[in-house]
Amino acid sequence: MLHSLSGRFLILTIIFVMLAEVLIFVPSVARFREDYLLLRLERAQIASLALLADEVISPDLEEELLRNAEVFNVVLRRDEARQLILASPMPQAVDRTYDLRDPSALELIRDAMVQLLDPVPEVIRVIGNPTREAGLLIEVTMETGPLRTALLDYGLRILVLSAVISIFTAMLLFLAVQRLLVMPIARVARAMTHYAEAPEDGRRIIEPTSGISELRQAEDALQSLQTQLTSALKQKERLAQLGGAVAKVSHDLRNMLTSAQLFVDRIEMSEDPAVKRLAPKLVNSITRAVHLCESTLAFGKAEEPPPKLREVVLLDVVSDVLDSERLALGDADISLSEDVPAKLAVQVDPEQLFRVLFNLVRNARQAIAQTGQAGEISVAAQDKPAAWIIRVSDTGPGLPAKAREHLFQPFQGGARKGGSGLGLVIAQDLIRAHGGQLELEDTGPQGTTFVITLPKANA
Repeated sequence: MLHSLSGRFLILTIIFVMLAEVLIFVPSVARFREDYLLLRLERAQIASLALLADEVISPDLEEELLRNAEVFNVVLRRDEARQLILASPMPQAVDRTYDLRDPSALELIRDAMVQLLDPVPEVIRVIGNPTREAGLLIEVTMETGPLRTALLDYGLRILVLSAVISIFTAMLLFLAVQRLLVMPIARVARAMTHYAEAPEDGRRIIEPTSGISELRQAEDALQSLQTQLTSALKQKERLAQLGGAVAKVSHDLRNMLTSAQLFVDRIEMSEDPAVKRLAPKLVNSITRAVHLCESTLAFGKAEEPPPKLREVVLLDVVSDVLDSERLALGDADISLSEDVPAKLAVQVDPEQLFRVLFNLVRNARQAIAQTGQAGEISVAAQDKPAAWIIRVSDTGPGLPAKAREHLFQPFQGGARKGGSGLGLVIAQDLIRAHGGQLELEDTGPQGTTFVITLPKANA
């Protein structure tokens, strides 16, 4: 129980209430002592008035009056010329004198604490004002034993009452905390445990019901987190299934392309000028397709090899990409251009850079083709002191809002209907493997521009 929130709250409540009662206890005891002494002064005044009414009283009556007042001596000064005195033998000399005519609160508290903590009986003189202006001053002498006994009894009753109030208050607060805080928190904890057993099950996502604003915020945040996690897990499961299917297709496709590669080798021996011109490009395309299948199989085994960097003339890679796309243009009125320095050499994996540029140019071509209007795609490069910058721009319609929001997320960042969005994901992963960045620089009705940054330090 001590390790639970409600148990600790219960103990702290008892401690704090008891502390508050102690702060009340000290002035209460001081006030009780003051009332006790004032009552003795009042009784002594009544006894003195009895003597004033009959100046001659018997010793037995005088003793009874003093005993009822619980004092030894009484001095009543009605004016400067006359004193009325009741007296009886005192057990010892006066030890202390207390003046109650105009005491401060601190003096009353200090005297009460001294009286309460000092067990030695004393004889004290108490000075006060007579009630109803029945004189100038009244003095009594009395023993402290009965006073201390009365103080102890009063203090004990206060402490017992304080303890009862503290326990009762703490129990009420315990029940309130248990109902308002502990039970809702325990419900959230159970919901988290229940969800953790099968996070793919959307039915286990928590439904916020708390009426406390702070807990409701926590439930809303947990619901949002669980919803996103469930969606991510489902997406990863789809990706895993797709990866398995792609690996199987790539395995068979690689075998088919290997056979096609053998046939192309024979075609190269043809004397036809058109065949001689197109055969090398066909060989390069099939070779890249075989490499891609092998990379896909390696990726399916979580063994994606790092890029094999070597010095490459960038214009050669860009020209291969644009030549491949020209064959796919058909009747589309789309022009392809490059603005790349002829001797610009970069340190990259040429196969991976080809795939990146091919994906970007192909996406741009498909976006422009969907509009049915003319357009232009250009690839430009700059040699900066710290990095190589490659820009792929088009005059297409721009990316829709949903595609911008999920730009580099598979199956969510597709810019065209039916697109999977995998091209940009693949391109970004390949550039990151080079230590660079692929970013969307600009998009809108005037067109779209992607920027590739390849730091020279990483190369």
